[in-house]
Amino acid sequence: MKSLRVLGLALVLAAPAAPVNAAESVNLLLNWTPTADHSPFYYAKAQGWYEKAGIDLSIEVGKGSGVSSLKVGSGGSPFGIADLATALVARSKGADVVALMSIYANTGQTFYWLKSYGVNGAKDFPGHKIGNPPGDASRVMWPAFAKAAGIAPDSVTFVNVGPTAKIAALKTHTVDIISDFYNEHDLKVIEFGSDLGYVNWKDIGLNPYGNSLIVNGAFLQKNPKLAEDFVRISQKAFAACVADVAPCLKALLDQVSGLDKENQQRQWERIKFLMTDEFTTTKALGWIDGERMKKDYELVQTYLGMEKPFPVESAFTTKLLDTSIKMDASKVRK
Repeated sequence: MKSLRVLGLALVLAAPAAPVNAAESVNLLLNWTPTADHSPFYYAKAQGWYEKAGIDLSIEVGKGSGVSSLKVGSGGSPFGIADLATALVARSKGADVVALMSIYANTGQTFYWLKSYGVNGAKDFPGHKIGNPPGDASRVMWPAFAKAAGIAPDSVTFVNVGPTAKIAALKTHTVDIISDFYNEHDLKVIEFGSDLGYVNWKDIGLNPYGNSLIVNGAFLQKNPKLAEDFVRISQKAFAACVADVAPCLKALLDQVSGLDKENQQRQWERIKFLMTDEFTTTKALGWIDGERMKKDYELVQTYLGMEKPFPVESAFTTKLLDTSIKMDASKVRK
């Protein structure tokens, strides 16, 4: 009998150990190709922070906020990055999507022009040509900008210009004004110098939330602890990158080819500005304010339309955020 017990123990010890708390495969669908604003996710993954929490993270290149909103909303990816206004539109079409954390607390939407073309501000836009793609958010939301700027919506002409051709179109005077995200600001400063003029939409009182971390609603209900871990690790990573972006950009450049390091460094300086507002510095990094969301909902409803209206508070939550992690405004370049 003793020999049988010994044999049994030997078999148990020899058997391969079953995995304990095996990591769950989780996908994050980006809004576009990876750049500096995505570097915190790459950094946290390289540091093993997600893995330690039982998250086997894969990062998928995106094809626009509309695509990421719909794919996350249909359950094709648990997490994603999307412009929040676009996510609201997707939700009105039935997408089960919830915002968990703002990345761009301030809108990145910006108009650029050359002063030598006779433009010195939004009041001078009438009679000029604005270049951007047909589906560009700044073109779609143009009536809101025009109203805030005090000019007639039909006082300008839009010209179809691809995203990568905007600077060339402005330089050759194919157009007088272009729209672009503020994190690409320095490329235009380098190209045009003191002749460059610009206005961020925030400067005229329009400041909808920009890129945000979103989640599939059903996934959130089924995996609340995993979602909370994902949000808090991501918060921690963004805070670390605000403190020192060098290792974050290294993690990004190690995984993504074709990026210019200096350009990404310049972008990150602008991204820190976009991350900073009265709520991210006092409530929590990534905070989404309810009153601002109501205004964003009304803005989207007026200019983009809502197929099926919904309570705006159902489209976001701040309950997963770590309120001890705040945006460090002292790191933002003035």
